[in-house]
Amino acid sequence: MDSVTPSTGWGVLHLYYRVDRERAEHDAGAAKHVVDAVAALEADGHQALTLAMLGHKADLGVIALGPDLARLQRFQNELLAAPIEPVWSYVSLTEQSEYGATEDDERARLATEDGVTGAAAEEKLAVWRERIAHYRENRVHPKLPMKQCCCFYPMSKRRDPDANWYGLSFDERKELMAGHGRVGRTYAGRVLQLITGSTGIDDWEWGVTLLADDIAALKEIVYEMRFDPVSTKYADFGPFFTGLVLPPDEACARVGLQASGSAR
Repeated sequence: MDSVTPSTGWGVLHLYYRVDRERAEHDAGAAKHVVDAVAALEADGHQALTLAMLGHKADLGVIALGPDLARLQRFQNELLAAPIEPVWSYVSLTEQSEYGATEDDERARLATEDGVTGAAAEEKLAVWRERIAHYRENRVHPKLPMKQCCCFYPMSKRRDPDANWYGLSFDERKELMAGHGRVGRTYAGRVLQLITGSTGIDDWEWGVTLLADDIAALKEIVYEMRFDPVSTKYADFGPFFTGLVLPPDEACARVGLQASGSAR
C-alpha cells in the first residue's frame, strides 16, 4: 500500500495488550515477534516505545509514531504475530496548539511585564523566536525519550450548558490555556508532555502522554493541573494507562514473553 501521510503532524498509536499465557507457553520465540516488529518500524524512520504495564488493565504497552499511517497500521498487525490480545488502543496526530503565544503576544508581554521595548525588545524577541521554533518542531515531530515511566490518558473539553468550552470566545480560551501552560512549564526537565489531537479520529479529543523518570512527578503534574480552571470546569478524562518504559526485549521478558529460540 502507498504511504498515507497527514498534511501536518505525525500519526500516533497507543496500543495495549494482554498476554495470552497459554499461547505464550508454547511459543519459544514470543518476544521475537515484538522485538523484530519494533526494529523494522524504527528502520523505516518511525519510533516506538515499549512498556511493561502497571496494574491489570494491560500487560504490554506500545507507543508508535511517525509520518506514515499505512506503516503504523502494518506495524500494529505485525505485533499480533506475538501471543498477545489487544485490550485498548488510541489513535491521534501530533499537532501545534492553536493557543500558542504569537510574536505580538510576546512583544506585549515584554512591554507590560518586563518594561522592555524598542531595540532591547527586538533582541529578546530574536531569542524567543529561536526557542519557540524549537518548541513547535518538537510538538509536531517529537523524539520520545527513554524515561523510566509513562502515563497516557485521553481527554475532552466539556460541552455542558453551564460549562461549554466551545461556547467561550477564542480570546477567553486562549487566556485560560495560557494559565494552564504556565503550570505545565513548571515541570520542565521533570516531565515530558506530548499532547496529540484526536478530534474526529477517536473517541476523545486529545491524548496526553507524560514521560518521567520519577513516577511521583506524573502524579504531581496531573494533580496540580486539576486545580487549574481549564481542568476543574472544562475537562473530562478517560482511562489512565501507566507503565515502565523498557527496551522491547526487557518489556517482553517482564510480561512473560519468551525470548529464547525462534518463533514457531
